[in-house]
Amino acid sequence: MLDIRLIRENPDFVRARLATRGGDAHTKIDAVLAIDAERRAAETRLQQLQGERKRISKEIGGKKARGEDTAEIEAQVRGIGDEIAQLNERAAAGEQEQRDLLLQIPNLPHAAAPLGEDASANPEVRVWGEKPAFAFPPKSHTELGEKLGLLDFERAVKISGSAFAVFTGAGARLERTLLNFLLDLHSREHGYTEVSTPFVVRPEALVGTTQLPKFADQLYRCADDELYLAPTAEVPVTNLHREEILKPEQLPVRYVAYTPCFRREAGSAGLGTRGLIRMHQFDKVELVKITTPESAFAELDALTADAEKVLQLLGLHYRVIELCTGDVGFGSTKTYDIEVWAPGQNAYLEVSSCSNFGDFQARRMALRYKAADGKNTFCHTLNGSGTALPRLFVALLETYQQADGTVLLPPILHDRFGTDRIG
Repeated sequence: MLDIRLIRENPDFVRARLATRGGDAHTKIDAVLAIDAERRAAETRLQQLQGERKRISKEIGGKKARGEDTAEIEAQVRGIGDEIAQLNERAAAGEQEQRDLLLQIPNLPHAAAPLGEDASANPEVRVWGEKPAFAFPPKSHTELGEKLGLLDFERAVKISGSAFAVFTGAGARLERTLLNFLLDLHSREHGYTEVSTPFVVRPEALVGTTQLPKFADQLYRCADDELYLAPTAEVPVTNLHREEILKPEQLPVRYVAYTPCFRREAGSAGLGTRGLIRMHQFDKVELVKITTPESAFAELDALTADAEKVLQLLGLHYRVIELCTGDVGFGSTKTYDIEVWAPGQNAYLEVSSCSNFGDFQARRMALRYKAADGKNTFCHTLNGSGTALPRLFVALLETYQQADGTVLLPPILHDRFGTDRIG
């Protein structure tokens, strides 16, 4: 959520930054300012009336002490009380209306973010490794997975419908191996504290990390309990410290967590196709950081490097792109996407999106820390996948497939998986 003081003091700057995103978010600033002015006027009048009532109440006390009639002046106080009650209602309604409107306005893209309307304007930041060469036409993960008994899409449809998958045999073991590899890497070598959180979350947690109200149609809701299936571990993990004031020595907080992720992705194209690339349920290991404004961008670079390390250790070719202003996520001010090469798709697949949200999420969560000057200051939050499992699974199968139909595994997985080859 944007700082209302920034909007109030520099509305043209806010409009200009929002306009770089495209859409009409910048047009809502006038409405925010109008509500803010009305609310502040009501609060000013409220303070005046409270002072007036206090003054008159003292006057009543003096009159009574002198035996004078106070009926008329007491009626005046009651009238002031009625007006105060009405103003309190107006101020509360104005505050809620202002918050509801602010929740619909996205974050400001960072001043150094590349300008652009959509993903076609995202610049490539760096590339690691080279695309693998094959002496045969590379197969897709769906063909490999079914021939090797790793994936069963037909039974997944029978159980849950399209855009779900069943991992079987060595496929289920590889999924579990990858999860343990990711959690161990980030907790033991990269310094993150591993946490295991609930897989269902309350609506206020989703408001805190910006999934609500903007993306309500993409969430699975448990209506009877007013709970939602977590769309990503970002939600429960970032909200661990909601409504807290952290001590300076606690920062930066670095967490890693595994959760299954549940996303309806209503209206999204491609979910009806077979395969692991777009699914309603998938596993993911998430990295979350809570830090100070001064260190946030350095922590973003480090978080991105931690996610990249996964692909480097697995020997997978990838590239890093920076999202332009028209493509950056609703709550993010700066984002790097890591895209792994999948030979069977002849395409790059996003396996991690590493973002700095500034204080945007922290304002929604009332998440603060005690700064050096003694003031309670909003934290800055970051997260990124470390990484998402299905597309990592896709890239591994398609990159390491052999002419005889088997799949070699990268050396770092041999001991964990129990062999060097599938098939």
